[in-house]
Amino acid sequence: MAARRGTPTDQTLGRRPRVCVVGSINLDLVAHVETLPRPGESLTGATLSYVPGGKGANQAVAAARLGAGVRFVGAVGDDEFGGLAVRELRDAGVDLSRTQVVRTATGVALILVDSKGENQIVVVPGANHALDSTRIEVGEADALICQLEILDDAIEAAAAQTEGLFCLNAAPARELSGAILQRADLVVANSFELDALGSSPMGTLFALTLGAEGALLLEAGEEVARATPPRVEAADGTAAGDAFTACLVVSLLEGRDRDEALRRACASGAIAASRPGAQPSLPTAAEVDEILRA
Repeated sequence: MAARRGTPTDQTLGRRPRVCVVGSINLDLVAHVETLPRPGESLTGATLSYVPGGKGANQAVAAARLGAGVRFVGAVGDDEFGGLAVRELRDAGVDLSRTQVVRTATGVALILVDSKGENQIVVVPGANHALDSTRIEVGEADALICQLEILDDAIEAAAAQTEGLFCLNAAPARELSGAILQRADLVVANSFELDALGSSPMGTLFALTLGAEGALLLEAGEEVARATPPRVEAADGTAAGDAFTACLVVSLLEGRDRDEALRRACASGAIAASRPGAQPSLPTAAEVDEILRA
């Protein structure tokens, strides 16, 4: 009997997983504040940093640090922010040969982070919405990961090219094409994102993230795994969901059972939440192993 689409086979086990991430890339402008502002409130005394981000780029860096061979397909502007935005991708060894450079300004995320690690984020899509779906090349990949900071036509074009596991991280929360949900083998979402999806199909597997309480993995609506994250001191939750998503996909491609894969994903997200910044916070496989042994 043929393996279910996205299931590791004898040909994929025992070698480095190959992941293609088609998604967003931003430069994060991060202001650290003592408390998040209330509506109409102005704050002063913040510190500002420029950090490579974007959910797609975050997940590409995360997968590479976990040991996968990664291709990233996205779009940046031909501007100073574009050069800064790809820095961590290059350092992680991600293949950027199919990343598009467009005339639209590079996407920007405006992020406020308070002393407890809570955040507020506003994204200016910029070049992410100029990603040319006709030029997307997934290549040979065991898994495709997409998110919702790019337009549906780009996701559909990428999904049509892959025979491997298609993971959709349904973030940020918005409505999307039912065809995309029906094609997805794995959907990752939090409760807000789940509400935005409504009663649409949830893929073969559905991972519901619950923040500090961990995550559930469901198949056909039935719980098949549950995990809680290690205790950490929260610093910045910006890329925690991206770390979770990438680790869950890589762990499944490595042939780990669902319980272990979910535990590792929760641990990866916890480590990311304990560090400042988006991509600088993303852990290696060795760091995930270490926190799980503690």
